[in-house]
Amino acid sequence: MKIRTLDTSAAQFEAQFRALIAAATAFDRDIDRQAEAIIENVRARGDAALLEYTRRFDRVSASSVAQLEIPSAELRAAFDAVAPEARAALQAAADRIRAFHQRQLGADWSFTEPDGTVLGQRVAPLECVGVYVPGGKAAYPSSVLMNTIPASVAGVRQIVMVVPTPDGVRNGLVLAAAHLVGVSRVFAVGGAQAIAALAYGTATIPRVDKIVGPGNAYVAAAKRRVFGVVGIDLIAGPSEILVICDGKTDPDWIAMDLFSQAEHDELAQAILLTPQSEFIEAVRASIDKLLPQMPRARIIEASLEARGALIRVRDLQEACELADQVAPEHLEISTDTPQQWADRIRHAGAIFLGRYSSEALGDYCAGPNHVLPTAGTARFSSPLGVYDFQKRTSLISVSAAGARSLGAIAAALAQAEDLSAHARSAQLRWQK
Repeated sequence: MKIRTLDTSAAQFEAQFRALIAAATAFDRDIDRQAEAIIENVRARGDAALLEYTRRFDRVSASSVAQLEIPSAELRAAFDAVAPEARAALQAAADRIRAFHQRQLGADWSFTEPDGTVLGQRVAPLECVGVYVPGGKAAYPSSVLMNTIPASVAGVRQIVMVVPTPDGVRNGLVLAAAHLVGVSRVFAVGGAQAIAALAYGTATIPRVDKIVGPGNAYVAAAKRRVFGVVGIDLIAGPSEILVICDGKTDPDWIAMDLFSQAEHDELAQAILLTPQSEFIEAVRASIDKLLPQMPRARIIEASLEARGALIRVRDLQEACELADQVAPEHLEISTDTPQQWADRIRHAGAIFLGRYSSEALGDYCAGPNHVLPTAGTARFSSPLGVYDFQKRTSLISVSAAGARSLGAIAAALAQAEDLSAHARSAQLRWQK
């Protein structure tokens, strides 16, 4: 297969590299307009529009949205029907994910100033959260665990899950995962219409406070559109992996790590950075050898040809500099001393250290969340966590002495802004 090979010493490299990473931030205005139309239709017509879109896009006909709600008894039955080995793996992954996210729990705090004024912060969970679980090209029980467990740990009271079920096929492991983590309600709806239903509410689906979870381009466009009406976690783009390798790792391992993200989507991106030209050729040979064995070979090949790259760098320091420009969703550092290079990385969704830390472990069971910033947004965004399901309220208890000292400051600033009522409000409590 064809996968581009680049060299940082080449005259045209900079332009080629910019073009490679620019594709990740491309914005499809046509999809955005279609998502807007769907959102407005669901907002105006509620359940009726939701039924129409579910019939059109998922080929599922129902007389009411209530028929699309998957009852808890079906979730329990799905859990009981899962093969023992898969059920044990699901439980083990859930336990590890929960243990990691328990460590993120914030706490209330306060302090008292010398004049008796008390300032502090109260941390409280959100009331109701919507979780979108993809269900198009593949089923993702791991996404159920990753999106719902931190919400549960945070103390969210109601978790409403939506998942598309094309042709009415409901994935048993997805339903089993929903049962395992205690999702409140599950609806067999997807796409931009599901996002609209969660954001605005319908006669059947409750309005939520925040929507989390990855989806296709229409889901991402819809989340962008409803932000402000509800909170969102992030705008998730196609999957990404960037591997920094010193050339000493088994090339089959590296090739398969690149495949692991390329198989998600034709628009996924997989990049290798290494100072060893011979290693690039070894990885290329591994790709050619292993690709025919992959059930999703067509998707992997399309992804690697369109957006993949094997890049020779001068040294590992330059590899770190290029990695920071990409700000990848997943970054593997497959070297002898990975921490040394990780310390030089500023922007990455998750960093996998050492030759045995395959990205796939992070997707399923390592513990940290697999919902990560994509398309360069790791420059300012973070992995999904307990903190995404909490809100913080400032607490201010001003003493009589504090009212005098703070009131003088506030009044002076308010008068400078020509806000006389503000100034008078601050003055009355100590001028009386």
